[in-house]
Amino acid sequence: MTDLVWHEHTTLPRDTGLVVLPGGFSYGDYLRCGAIAAKSPIIDAVIKHASSGLPVLGICNGFQILTEIGLLPGALLANTSLDFICDFCHVRVEREDTPFTGHYRKGEVLRIPIAHYEGRFYLPEEQLRALEEEGLVVFRYCSPEGVTGEDFTPNGSPNGIAGIINRKGNVLGMMPHPERATESLLGSSDGAPLWASVNSWIRGRLGV
Repeated sequence: MTDLVWHEHTTLPRDTGLVVLPGGFSYGDYLRCGAIAAKSPIIDAVIKHASSGLPVLGICNGFQILTEIGLLPGALLANTSLDFICDFCHVRVEREDTPFTGHYRKGEVLRIPIAHYEGRFYLPEEQLRALEEEGLVVFRYCSPEGVTGEDFTPNGSPNGIAGIINRKGNVLGMMPHPERATESLLGSSDGAPLWASVNSWIRGRLGV
């Protein structure tokens, strides 16, 4: 069952399994993307949920909010083109051992849409190196054949980073929109296994 939680709420529904922070240019991205939404009353409950080990997924603006509240490192800056990009892209699955990617194979290439102006991931160089060494990159922009590089990174993210996870492995932030790629009628069904993965993980965790 899905419950919609308003930003002014202070608690999550009982027995919440997955928390999703969706895209949507909260507060018009004023100040900077996700900065005002990060002060919403519900955020304390989201942080508590993550601290319990249960999954939190931030998509697009949700990813930006996760960096603002400290559940994920880094920041999302303006695309190098300084253009809003709304198009399909390809991303490569870098890990299959997370609650969100258990139904994928490592190295699998997904076709998923993006829609953002501020999607270029940023971390200082030493921290970026540590992020890579710790294996915290989950999705990486690539060619349809799975080749990575600047030519296949639409927003200029270093190392083609499209999605990262925290050290505990339960908080994922990604700029591509898996919810917009759940059936072929939408142009791709490559996002559907993400939802199946996290559903299986939660059922296993709860023993149902």
